[in-house]
Amino acid sequence: MDWDRFFVPYQQTVTELKIKLRGLRDQFEKDGKNSPIEFVTGRVKTQESIEEKIVRRHLDETRLSLDLQDIAGVRIMTKYVEDVYTVVELLRDRTDFQILEERDYVTNAKPSGYRSYHIVIEYPVQMYSGERKVLAEIQVRTIAMNVWATIEHDLRYKHGDNLPAPMVEQLTILADENFEWDQRVSEIRAAE
Repeated sequence: MDWDRFFVPYQQTVTELKIKLRGLRDQFEKDGKNSPIEFVTGRVKTQESIEEKIVRRHLDETRLSLDLQDIAGVRIMTKYVEDVYTVVELLRDRTDFQILEERDYVTNAKPSGYRSYHIVIEYPVQMYSGERKVLAEIQVRTIAMNVWATIEHDLRYKHGDNLPAPMVEQLTILADENFEWDQRVSEIRAAE
């Protein structure tokens, strides 16, 4: 497989989405309003990560663009839990991509304690050869949720997904405490 060529539409997707979503933040600020978007990051999955998924999930290389929804990924961070849902509504109102699937792990946390709102989109990328529709995933979460997820991901990577049970238990407790913190911050905001 020609990986350099394969990644081009995904790299373009991430670049364009980051510009557009950061532009939303700028629009709020120029209008003198608090933006529900704190910051936006993005990445394209590495070749190594994709190859590992091909082996682990027995994927057909010719179907990667259909079977992997998160080769292109964008993450939107908010300060407050309620801003997650404000951003989701802003994304639903957009006409420059189509939402295919939504998964609310903010309200319905994973057993590990992971929280985030995932949206799978179909994004039309304009290539010199014409339009190409690319699957991408947008994750919306609070900064606190992102800190927990980043640390949990790092520990899982170091332990090869075989975290010791006491570590899993501690991470789950921390995830719950983290969400309680997020909710308390929202209460403080609502009281102002």
